[in-house]
Amino acid sequence: MSFTDAIKTCFSKYVTFSGRASRSEYWYFFLFILIADLVAGTIDWTFFSTVVSVETATGGAVAGTSSQPVTGLVNLAVFLPHLAVAWRRMHDTGRSGLYALFPLLVMLGAGAILLFGIGLAGSFQHGGTLDRLLTDATLLIVIPTLIVLLISPLLMLWWLTRPSQPGTNPYGPNPHEVTS
Repeated sequence: MSFTDAIKTCFSKYVTFSGRASRSEYWYFFLFILIADLVAGTIDWTFFSTVVSVETATGGAVAGTSSQPVTGLVNLAVFLPHLAVAWRRMHDTGRSGLYALFPLLVMLGAGAILLFGIGLAGSFQHGGTLDRLLTDATLLIVIPTLIVLLISPLLMLWWLTRPSQPGTNPYGPNPHEVTS
């Protein structure tokens, strides 16, 4: 599948979560998203950024900010097709499409653990026995959570780079063996 074919296919299957997607379809669409984000970021920086010069006691500093409306619109436009092609890519490797949500679920879980674990430990009297117990328990949960948070993108990358399952699997025929 060529670069343009992958983009056309992914946008024509905007929210199609059934079937299978080849490696080339997924990775060419991923490359398209990177290029689109780069172009959108350049447009945002060119037209929607402000540069502020700040004088301090030790000298001057320059700060730049951008509201990034174009990047936000591009990301909104490609979110569902990217999720759909990742879902179909998981099907192509013989996994449930739910695995495409794995990094998002890990990030939400890690955020909840950090928010509730550290927040709960900080709400008790400092130096007390219960405070020490909750702080230690939070660390025992946070450290493995951070390890999983670091490993999950690598696992997802591994799954997305696996070759297609030969023949038909429960999710449909092999995209390399199907003629359009």
